[in-house]
Amino acid sequence: MSLDRHHGGWVIVLSFVFSFMLAILPMPAWTSAWRPDWVAMILIYWCLALPQRVGVATAWFVGIIHDVLNDTLLGQHALGFVLIGYLAVKFHQQVRLFPVWQQAIGVFGMVTLNQLLGIWIQSIFGSSQMKGSFIYPAFSSLLLWPWLFLMLRDIQRKYKVS
Repeated sequence: MSLDRHHGGWVIVLSFVFSFMLAILPMPAWTSAWRPDWVAMILIYWCLALPQRVGVATAWFVGIIHDVLNDTLLGQHALGFVLIGYLAVKFHQQVRLFPVWQQAIGVFGMVTLNQLLGIWIQSIFGSSQMKGSFIYPAFSSLLLWPWLFLMLRDIQRKYKVS
């Protein structure tokens, strides 16, 4: 079996593995509220770059793994990531035309939507209250998106991921 046939699929898998590692990396208490949503940002990038390969099914699978790693309600992140994956794939042609700073605003919106959905699901089960800090991961994702986008685009080009 030739690795050329897969067109760099291992790069996509490795980027998700790296994002999971960043998502569970221990952080000081004062910075943990600002942790960017690494997995969502990687998902958004690949859904925008390769919507024919990474889409809603990948988002669901990645969300289930994220739920298991973070010990959250099974399906909570999966539902949010499916919504993010759908929006990213649906509007990928328009979003690709935007400058990176405008894409960052879209990432901010999708991560905020994911955070709100998670709070809503947790409140159904009585384990969460709405706090102003839910927006912090979206802000940090907004600030990191341009660098992450450029880095992943260079990796995609270097390893000819298609």
